[in-house]
Amino acid sequence: MQQKRLNHMSSSNVTDNANPAYIEMMLQKFKTEPNSVDASWQQFFQGYELGIDKQETLEATSYVEKEVKIMKLINAYRSRGHLISKTNPIRPRRLHQADLTLDYFGLSDADLEEEFDVGHEIRLGRAKLKDIISHLEDTYCASIGVEYRYSQSSEMRQWLHERMESNANKPNYNKTQKMGILKKLTQGVGFEKFLGVKYVGQKRFSLEGLEAFIPAMTELFNEGARLGVQEFVMGMAHRGRLNVLANLFEKEYKALFQEFEGHALPDDVGGDGDVKYHMGHSADVVTEDGNPLHLSLAANPSHLEAVNPVVLGRVRAKIEELYENDPNKIVPILVHGDAAISGQGIVYETCNMANLDGYGVGGTIHVVLNNQVGFTANYRESRSSLYCTDIAKVLNSPVFHVNADDPEAVVHACTTAIQLRQKFGCDVYIDILGYRRHGHNEGDEPRFTQPLLYNAITKHPTVLDMYIKRLVNGGQIIEKEADGIVKNFNTQLQKALDTTRELQDKTIQVNFLKKQWSGIRKATQAEFEKSPKTGVKKTTLNKIAKGITDIPEDFNILRKLRKIIEQRRHLYFDSDTVDWGIAEHLAFGSLLLEGHPVRISGQDSRRGTFSHRHSYLIDEKDEMEYVPLNSIDKDQAKYTAYNSHLSEYGVLGFEYGYAHTLPSSLTIWEAQFGDFANGAQTIFDQFISSAESKWQRMNGITCFLPHGYEGQGPEHSSARLERFLLLAAENNMIVANPTTPANLFHLLRRQLKATYRLPLIVMTPKSLLRHPKVISPVSELTKGEFKETIDDDSVKDAKKIERLVLCSGKIYYELLAEKEEQGYDNVAIVRVEQFYPTPKDQDTALHKKYGHCKDWYWVQEEPQNMGGWYFMRARLDHLRHDIKFVSRKKSASPANGLMKRELAFQDKVIKGAFDGLSSKK
Repeated sequence: MQQKRLNHMSSSNVTDNANPAYIEMMLQKFKTEPNSVDASWQQFFQGYELGIDKQETLEATSYVEKEVKIMKLINAYRSRGHLISKTNPIRPRRLHQADLTLDYFGLSDADLEEEFDVGHEIRLGRAKLKDIISHLEDTYCASIGVEYRYSQSSEMRQWLHERMESNANKPNYNKTQKMGILKKLTQGVGFEKFLGVKYVGQKRFSLEGLEAFIPAMTELFNEGARLGVQEFVMGMAHRGRLNVLANLFEKEYKALFQEFEGHALPDDVGGDGDVKYHMGHSADVVTEDGNPLHLSLAANPSHLEAVNPVVLGRVRAKIEELYENDPNKIVPILVHGDAAISGQGIVYETCNMANLDGYGVGGTIHVVLNNQVGFTANYRESRSSLYCTDIAKVLNSPVFHVNADDPEAVVHACTTAIQLRQKFGCDVYIDILGYRRHGHNEGDEPRFTQPLLYNAITKHPTVLDMYIKRLVNGGQIIEKEADGIVKNFNTQLQKALDTTRELQDKTIQVNFLKKQWSGIRKATQAEFEKSPKTGVKKTTLNKIAKGITDIPEDFNILRKLRKIIEQRRHLYFDSDTVDWGIAEHLAFGSLLLEGHPVRISGQDSRRGTFSHRHSYLIDEKDEMEYVPLNSIDKDQAKYTAYNSHLSEYGVLGFEYGYAHTLPSSLTIWEAQFGDFANGAQTIFDQFISSAESKWQRMNGITCFLPHGYEGQGPEHSSARLERFLLLAAENNMIVANPTTPANLFHLLRRQLKATYRLPLIVMTPKSLLRHPKVISPVSELTKGEFKETIDDDSVKDAKKIERLVLCSGKIYYELLAEKEEQGYDNVAIVRVEQFYPTPKDQDTALHKKYGHCKDWYWVQEEPQNMGGWYFMRARLDHLRHDIKFVSRKKSASPANGLMKRELAFQDKVIKGAFDGLSSKK
């Protein structure tokens, strides 16, 4: 009777998109006043045909109430089933209160055999309650647990419902697909075992316990290519990296064995190299469907998660310049450790970029290789959150927790993830829960700290053994056939090792930069003796100046800003001079006209921290934007500036990655104050200063670091110049402190006009932005080059000079004022505009000219233990051993917090530079 009364009902008609609380509300309204709800709801709740008696009405109402309760149960499984999913392969999970019992929803065992239409909601059709629960258990509580219900996208939720509930979240792979998984699993497990036997005790940070990652990534690549992906860029730490290089990125086994054998870099390759599990690689592969795919694995340091923003910057650059702004053509994959993803702050800094202008990449695939231990710390010591992936909730990103001993489930989770990313453009997380068969490295004893866990791991079979047994039991393969696959792979590895050991050439292969890096080469010392010519024709400068000062008449800008632009026009066209802001614009504009994109980002970069740039103009009536630098010529390259979120580490890493991809673009990161740059010290130390030496990877990133002592206290005075000079060696980067607009102009142009690429660290000014003497004639922009050293042009006869004062930066103008005010015509003030690389010939010429002087002074505003003093003393020691210095005393803090005291210190330094000299006044 019930079937007859209810066969016209389908929960998919009115409940598919309904929240359980809403269904409950509608039911109560129907009970109170049936006509108060829509006809479709009336039909759903009536549950009987016209003319049934009162008893049947009561029965139908009770039945509908159960339907609603079961709907609540279904949504509870969708929301909380992951809490009891069987995702831990090595030990029982912690007990979590999932509230999925029948009595919690007002149901009982007596209801289990009754059929309900709400089964349509989970793609079962009309079904018994016991079958509905069984299907939910299989879908949400087996080898994959899914967190997704917090997503604000109803379309995504519905897509996941259909994707997971239609097959109980279990793939129905055919024999060919299963054999493909077996093959890659054999490679993953066999590679680690082979290395463990052949190189006993050598560090390799094996993937053992998480080898299902190899077939899973293989199929993710295949599925991505089917969906239009042309390139994947991966960033990962050392755990499992060698396996990934060999079995995903197709690095030759022979090349890897050479590194284990201790082969060295070729003599013609500079630098010191790095350990094998930090090296990057790229490869052009063809998927199983015949689709071409480019794979890149970014080189990384041991600093966990540091590579994340670098990868995203690389991907963003390629989206813009190579893939015509289509993020579906390229996908970033970030591989995390469970302790690192929850412990490293850079993860949040990077995560927060996802939906920001200038930083989005169309979604990132995050894979956690979860071995449940962080070095020697248990997972409970590593985080306060329930899951290591709880950072995903910042963006409401779906998370798949999956058992590493179920390779088919891991593959399924990863293919679902790439489908999600391609369809919805979101970040997706896959938490592969496995174990680490050895200690932190192969020589470590894990039983010191986790004896119970490692007793279990020692007895635990490999995932390959378990999967072979599964296939044999399922009739897809016979054991002898599986043994043959394993044996053949071992033979392949042994043959590669034998070939390696027979090699006469004991040098390792070096994968140099190609494609967009063609034509760029390593710098030589000769190129630092004098910069290349970087002048620009006056007609071109006029065109740029006109473009940046002509504002559309219907564009409403603040009166104060209009005055600034009019002053620029007057300064350039009437006075034939430029200040810092104009010189910067002219440098940018000239590069844009030559086809070089310019990108600058940082906190306040569009306006400039000190309001000198104003490269994006805002209409005061509707806040529309106008970018004068993009209005110079219709065929120019594009200028972009982005006000970043409040991050140094993440944003600098992102810009470094961007610059890595586009050597023909001027990519600038600007610190709000140089003092804050040390928040990104890891990027400076592990990437910017050392990547070329370690990984043979050049980079032309430019960093603007506002620097200068002006009484603003210890956190707004110093960009820590001394730290960059400590990092300077082997011509690895440029450290400059320009003092004139013209020199800045040439410095920025040199960054792209040179045939090499080096990171450029620029100490940029603050008060000098508006200093009356900090202007340059336009003629200095039309000819010449960057001047590494600026001599004192007031010196007419060098023989009359008694003291040479060397300095750098803002203090020059204070020394000049003192010299002119007191009439010290026996002093020459020479500016060091580039600290490093050293222009040795220019230093020699300086000595030739001023070597007769009784005194050589180095004068700086920084304390003695900071700034350039120690570096310059070493740089000039071969020319002069008795250089004196004038500075503040050694200090633990960069500057004084009291303005009056700070100004008094500064005055003392200035006067000290001339101490003992006679003046004309």
